[in-house]
Amino acid sequence: MTHIPKQLPAGLYFVATPIGNARDITLRALDILASADVLAAEDTRSLRRLMEIHGLPLNGRPLIAYHDHNGARIRPRIMALLAEGKSVAYASEAGTPLVADPGFALGREALEAGVAVTTAPGPSAMIAALTVSGLPSDRFLFAGFPPAAQGARLKTFRAFASVPATLGFYESPKRIHRTLNELCETLGESRPAALCRELTKKFEEVRRGTLRELEVALRDAPVKGEIVLLVGRGGQEEVSAPDLEAELQRALATMTVKDAAAEVAARYGMKKREVYQKALAMDAKARDDEDPERGRTG
Repeated sequence: MTHIPKQLPAGLYFVATPIGNARDITLRALDILASADVLAAEDTRSLRRLMEIHGLPLNGRPLIAYHDHNGARIRPRIMALLAEGKSVAYASEAGTPLVADPGFALGREALEAGVAVTTAPGPSAMIAALTVSGLPSDRFLFAGFPPAAQGARLKTFRAFASVPATLGFYESPKRIHRTLNELCETLGESRPAALCRELTKKFEEVRRGTLRELEVALRDAPVKGEIVLLVGRGGQEEVSAPDLEAELQRALATMTVKDAAAEVAARYGMKKREVYQKALAMDAKARDDEDPERGRTG
């Protein structure tokens, strides 16, 4: 099909692009890319390649690189073009703009300036993974890339422990094994999960199992490519008194009383104060056992 350039109303157009297979692009997205006065992209090489595949010439139109590292510097230039009444199409490197993508600040600034903002919806790695994961899709939470620092990562994972929704993370092949280990520690080893790799590409793969099963499988078989990790929903889980004590002992070995209580309470959907009091008593007993003189009075 030939996409003949036509006049687009002034405004900012967010264009979703394929996450792998180049044919996963909408006709409307191609129309916008063929017609916009100005093109902006997270990765200009990827957009050029996509346009070449679909026979869309630049015809001398500006193609502006806009990404995390130059956003503050380039955004004024794009805003000036919008103020002149230009139509500007912004394309993510892959998938839907603003989903783990630098387009958010641009969209917000355009809206604050009274610029018309619209979208040509399409592919999203998170939604594609959810579709093939076999996990509940009626409620889900996209958590993006976990923080790099361990303390921040563990805090993030603990915060999601009791969320009654399927969780979605983007992760790199270099860190996925570490992430699975930390999720086992904070969310529980038995949570169902799906590791989705290279979606819509030649070597697409989906591994399903518990968090621990996926972690074990990766010990001797590291993976490559783009990864979406989905984790089954949290919720109330019955726990016996001995199991609760064992969980608290495990947590207290590496955490403060407050953090240990918060993690275990979140995992089992219990009241934080109740678990905190239990953890406090266990911690005090452990200290007394280490120093019998500590608990004596004159």
